[in-house]
Amino acid sequence: MSTPVLELRALTRTHGSGVAEVHALRGVDLTVRAGELVAVMGPSGSGKSTLLTLAGGLDTATGGEILIEGQPLSGLDRKGLAALRRRSVGYVFQDYNLIPALTAAENIALPRELDGVPVRKAREEAVAALEEMGLAEVADRFPDEMSGGQQQRVAIARALVGDRRLVLADEPTGALDSETGETVLAMLRGRCDAGAAGVMVTHEPRYAAWADRVVFLRDGTLIDQTLTSDADSLLATAEGTR
Repeated sequence: MSTPVLELRALTRTHGSGVAEVHALRGVDLTVRAGELVAVMGPSGSGKSTLLTLAGGLDTATGGEILIEGQPLSGLDRKGLAALRRRSVGYVFQDYNLIPALTAAENIALPRELDGVPVRKAREEAVAALEEMGLAEVADRFPDEMSGGQQQRVAIARALVGDRRLVLADEPTGALDSETGETVLAMLRGRCDAGAAGVMVTHEPRYAAWADRVVFLRDGTLIDQTLTSDADSLLATAEGTR
């Protein structure tokens, strides 16, 4: 059995207190292993994005534990957490999070440079990632010179460049047409087949079908999971969580 890359143990996240208290996640357990792509589905407000932000160390859990390659995130200070994210975690945000003052290639190369990769090598990796995305022509363009779909693909290239062991993607195909969305999913699937672990939030069963299994959230609770080889079960459960 492959090594766990991500482990969520009784993960809980609560916002506010008293009458304003909201339970975004309620005791979620999830293990994602090397070579595995897991899709997360559920209705709006079910806790999908919260699960990703916690798994990537971008927010702090109220209870439970998060481990990346056996390292508990709770044991890291801010500097250690930032280093782990740069080295091991690729994150695709819904709103791209590209730096406006940097070109596409510079946005992709920056995390690698911060982790000690020489500038020339980081640039070469960035250009290669853009070529794989079919975006070689935007290497020297700034975000405001690109379409939304191009920005999304640049953000995905940034998440996949280098030796990221964990890739977290929040609706990675949201700004893309169907054909480009399939290309992106093929890349994500390929990265997992090469040994990374992936977690992807999606509301589209056709994209979830690229995953090895699908987990379903409702009201912050993991209510079900199914292997994507069981297509009928996947579609039925997806309809039931809308």
